[in-house]
Amino acid sequence: MHTMNLAELFRHETDLQDLVAGQTLFKEGEQGEVMYVLISGTAEISVNNKVMETAVAGAVLGEMAMIDEGVRSATVVATTDCKLLAIGHKRFSFLIQETPNFAVHIMKVIAKRLRKTDALV
Repeated sequence: MHTMNLAELFRHETDLQDLVAGQTLFKEGEQGEVMYVLISGTAEISVNNKVMETAVAGAVLGEMAMIDEGVRSATVVATTDCKLLAIGHKRFSFLIQETPNFAVHIMKVIAKRLRKTDALV
């Protein structure tokens, strides 16, 4: 099964958030209310000051906040200028109901990141 291109899915969105290179989107340990889809640009995802992944267009950031009410498990810093789409709980629930592949995609992202983290521990 091919992976979903979220940058493509949300390409018509106009209400985007800008993040300049070097700016922090969120920090590990902060409370998270929304998740983000990286529409353009690149950002580093780090845990305990160790870079785990370089996110590119289409990447999901902060998805754990949608699943549980816990704190951010990583820090995300823009490495280039970025455009992001913020998705709150209401829209997240709607997307899961209306686009079943979206739910599967989010689960795959979480599973992949968990396996990567486990491999490093």
